[in-house]
Amino acid sequence: MVGKRLSITLTITFAAISFSTAISAYVLSRKCKGLNSKILELEASLKSSLDKCASERQGRIRAQQTLRKELSQPKSENLKLTYYPMAPIGTIRSCFSTRNGTPRQPLLVPLARACLVFNATRVPPASLEGLAEYSHCWILYVFHLNTDLEKLWKHPSQSGFKAKVRVPRLKGGRMGVFATRSPHRPCPIGLTVAKVEAVQENMILLSGVDLVDGTPVLDIKPYLPYCDSIQKAVVPNWLMEDSLLSVSSVSFAEDFASALENCWTMAEKKSLYASPSEFQRLIKQVLSWDIRSLSQRNRPHDALSKSDNDDEMLVNTSDADEHQDDRAFLHEKDQNSVDSKDIIYHLILEGLDVSYRIDHHGNVNVEKVSPSSFLDKISNSCNYLTWEDKLQ
Repeated sequence: MVGKRLSITLTITFAAISFSTAISAYVLSRKCKGLNSKILELEASLKSSLDKCASERQGRIRAQQTLRKELSQPKSENLKLTYYPMAPIGTIRSCFSTRNGTPRQPLLVPLARACLVFNATRVPPASLEGLAEYSHCWILYVFHLNTDLEKLWKHPSQSGFKAKVRVPRLKGGRMGVFATRSPHRPCPIGLTVAKVEAVQENMILLSGVDLVDGTPVLDIKPYLPYCDSIQKAVVPNWLMEDSLLSVSSVSFAEDFASALENCWTMAEKKSLYASPSEFQRLIKQVLSWDIRSLSQRNRPHDALSKSDNDDEMLVNTSDADEHQDDRAFLHEKDQNSVDSKDIIYHLILEGLDVSYRIDHHGNVNVEKVSPSSFLDKISNSCNYLTWEDKLQ
């Protein structure tokens, strides 16, 4: 009797287990079917999204192609030019307040500093990550102070652009514009290289620059020695005559240092330099090259205009030989007997007016320094204190 009950109990237990297993298998099967269905739905949704993205990408490409084609179409019968959308991404805050005295080439003046301030709406600070690891960078910019800019709006046949320009190293001889680095070009775009001193937020501190204050920058690229430096590159012989642009000596008047100290109280908060002595070294480096125009070196009295000063002759130096905007201003008692040592030249650095003389032997004597009208235009948002920690 007991054995029969045990058998019935076991039978019921096995039946219960079998029933429970069947229910679990059924529930699991239903869940698997539900999951498979969900997976299929997700896969279909993903495929739809990818197809949509691909379609949108193709649409953007077609729109860009249409835009480029539209921009390349002549705007009128009289103006057949191709345009591309470009805008400056930043502006240079340079130690060179005017074109006068700005070096003709980069790295000639190692102490020449500039701060490139980017437009934050176009260039997020993250764009500069990694740039500080490079020693130098290329800078593409606009020759915004050229007197030729208005010619760009004219028909090429009426623009008056010259195929050849005067070259200082050829003593006034002409050379094809594309064989030179003249700023007066069919497209006023400049290329230079500068040392990267430091990067901070949306700013780069540069040195060895040949850029005037306010220069609009179009792009920067890191300098890569393995491909940017060509060891066996060949240049014309006339480019090797550096002595034509160098001076014999640079000296300072006895009271120059004290005059600079007095001016420094006004310039210090706006300057990219730590002290008057460092600024004086900058002046010496700049004037170690003859920054006068070719006409001023050959015929200093030809570019003179009358002033109210009967005792001195004053002239602003300029690096534009044929397209000089900043005309010389001086009074000449006897134009036929003008001596270069009687002319006072002016160099504007960091808003300070530095006056000097240079004799026929290339000896420069720096005489005075005083504040100029450019000093008030300089912002103090980018000065030495901004970079002090990274320059030490």
